[in-house]
Amino acid sequence: MSATPASRLAGHALVEALVAQGVDTAFGVPGESFLAVLDGFHEHRDRIRFIACRQEGGAAFMAEAQGKLTGRPGICFVTRGPGATNASIGLHTAYQDSTPMILFVGQVGSDFRDREAFQEVDYRAMFGPSTGGFAKWVAEVDRPERLPEYVARAFHVAMQGRPGPVVLALPEDMLMQSTDAPVLPRVEPAQAWPTPGALRRIREMLVAAHRPLVIAGGSGWTPAACQALQRFAEDWQLPVSCAFRFQDLFDNTHPLYAGDVGIGINPKLAQRVREADLILAVGPRLGEMTTGGYTLIEAPRPRQQLIHIHAGAEELGRVYAADLLVQASMACAAPALASLAAPSPLPWSDWTAGARADREANRVSTPPPGPMDLAEVVKSMQRVLREMGRSDAVFTNGAGNYSGWLHRYCEYGGLASGQRTQLAPTSGAMGYGVPAAIAASLLQPGRTVINMAGDGDFLMTGQELATAAGYRNAQSGPLVVLVVDNGTYGTIRMHQEREFPGRVSGSDLFNPDFAMLARAHGWEAARIDRTEDFEPAFRAALARHTPTLLHLKLDAEVITSRTTLSALRAAAQASGA
Repeated sequence: MSATPASRLAGHALVEALVAQGVDTAFGVPGESFLAVLDGFHEHRDRIRFIACRQEGGAAFMAEAQGKLTGRPGICFVTRGPGATNASIGLHTAYQDSTPMILFVGQVGSDFRDREAFQEVDYRAMFGPSTGGFAKWVAEVDRPERLPEYVARAFHVAMQGRPGPVVLALPEDMLMQSTDAPVLPRVEPAQAWPTPGALRRIREMLVAAHRPLVIAGGSGWTPAACQALQRFAEDWQLPVSCAFRFQDLFDNTHPLYAGDVGIGINPKLAQRVREADLILAVGPRLGEMTTGGYTLIEAPRPRQQLIHIHAGAEELGRVYAADLLVQASMACAAPALASLAAPSPLPWSDWTAGARADREANRVSTPPPGPMDLAEVVKSMQRVLREMGRSDAVFTNGAGNYSGWLHRYCEYGGLASGQRTQLAPTSGAMGYGVPAAIAASLLQPGRTVINMAGDGDFLMTGQELATAAGYRNAQSGPLVVLVVDNGTYGTIRMHQEREFPGRVSGSDLFNPDFAMLARAHGWEAARIDRTEDFEPAFRAALARHTPTLLHLKLDAEVITSRTTLSALRAAAQASGA
């Protein structure tokens, strides 16, 4: 039994509570509403650091990436009103991506509440689940002696079941009060195992299948769980696909990997999803992007038999009337699946081999119009990284048409090898990639970090280049940002050409010199106009300590990894749009 700590400011007690939970880094933008917490970070600077970001949206994205990388809640601090509003994009991303995260919001003093005081907001109404918000739990801490209790509960809620974000509002006057409340022990989430009956039924359904397909996704995965999933797939020779932007859950070079089920899906893989007689969904929510707008797997009753394994009971049956619903944590579900004995022979060997062959054929690219070929850029990056022994590099991206090249041509290493290699928002949030890359570089400084961003995507959070310049140190590995500049909001332009061909409105971009902008932040930079000039510049970027931005100029005609603007326009006009 630990001794009761001496009285100290509640803001200091909060920082001590974070340290007890294993947090060594918090992200945020400083505000006068939580000065006592900032002083707590100074008091405990040998155990935890506060990364001061340039905008709350970037800070929240960094915390969300922290949650993805560590499996424990990412930590973000913002001030009241405008600070919380700016941070809401990262909170929404954490919610849709099922990422554990805690957003601490400075609040007006309790003696000013309910007067619409300066920057006052009711965060329960703004973010709470009961009002259709996007946090698992929202609370306000009124008494300093209960602060450690609220923090411990926030960690529990953020990690258990379907992981997600929590919001704690911190009245300014509460943080300035003294408390001798004890620090509570480290929180570990409760894990749910599949029942023996469910496992027997899974095996029965697999044995009866002829065209099975695994879709892996969601959060809560550990390296051990991914290793178990791989053993299960190998024992049963099952084709494994990954849900939208969860491609690093299964080694993409593995002969059983069939590709990603998301935006820009391989048409042949889409057909296999439709033709499968059994889909084993391990972890994903089976949301709109993974199901092709609920058409590949039809809602509410799929044509395929469906086994849905998910950590959150509230998610099971929410959209799909599956044949078997199994509530289980991924850390438990995967080893339980690996314990299932496979029969011999298995009748679907041709089906599995065909799925892999389709995936390999999909990686063959055709030369695009213009001198910059993004398919070759992605392939070149991976070839160079393998040659330099940096295959564990983490790739980040936000939202935009450019991301289709990463989805299609990047071969992500599996989490089974020990670390995440993909950080990307299933929420489709623009501006995510740069902050996520900076967070990865700061949290795992020995790793190589690559961000691919569109021109519109980059300019939403590009000011965080200053954060990287300020906080990276001698241990920091290479950090490279690729800005794909085609002068347009590509995804919106693509939809415009489909719906209103030739009528461009509001999707043009007027961009700065990205290389000069990066140099102003203390980065190295270069503009690249031809494919053949990319590899030397990329090698040079990996060889230097200073972070590097490479400005890739892309012809606006190249709108996706599969087609061009003129082809989209012609198809739309032919259909009478």
